[in-house]
Amino acid sequence: MDFSFTPEQEELRAQARAFLATHPEPSWQELAELGWTGVSVGEADFIKPALAELGSTEFWKIAIKPGRPLTFGEIDNSVFMGLPGNPVAVMVTFSQFVAPAIEVLSGAHMRPPLLVPARALERIRKKPGRTEFQRGILARDDQGQWNACPTGAQGSGVLRSMSEANCFIVLEETRGNVEAGARVSVQMFEGLF
Repeated sequence: MDFSFTPEQEELRAQARAFLATHPEPSWQELAELGWTGVSVGEADFIKPALAELGSTEFWKIAIKPGRPLTFGEIDNSVFMGLPGNPVAVMVTFSQFVAPAIEVLSGAHMRPPLLVPARALERIRKKPGRTEFQRGILARDDQGQWNACPTGAQGSGVLRSMSEANCFIVLEETRGNVEAGARVSVQMFEGLF
């Protein structure tokens, strides 16, 4: 196998080294470096070897969908978070991991996400094994009960799923398909974005 870097990868590595050379003493804003260069979990992941050269990697995969590739590491005195390349996966990982980390690095206390119980209005497809953040619409019915339904196609590159949504329907790692009428946990977007 050829483990050499492409010219584009070498350029990215050079830019990262130049940035680190010009930022030896991080300010509070630089305690967290955020990269959204398209972290991946396969051979297309160029961040992992660059981070290994410049710092350390704590993890680079998490059991969520969308957003499995999320890199967390350290470069000198800064936390590094590399986000996936697909736009919806970026929004999910930013809201669930990056924003809370920035709050903590800024001195705020960690706040658990506010989850609202709701009834699924339709069947939701899901395979056990990862926590899923399906984009949905949450609304009260005539009796004042919360109901939620997905916004349609849930692919990590389907921006429409986010633009039409007002919440994440959070489906636990061990859960399979959700039948219409079943209870689900919902995280409203208010305060997230």
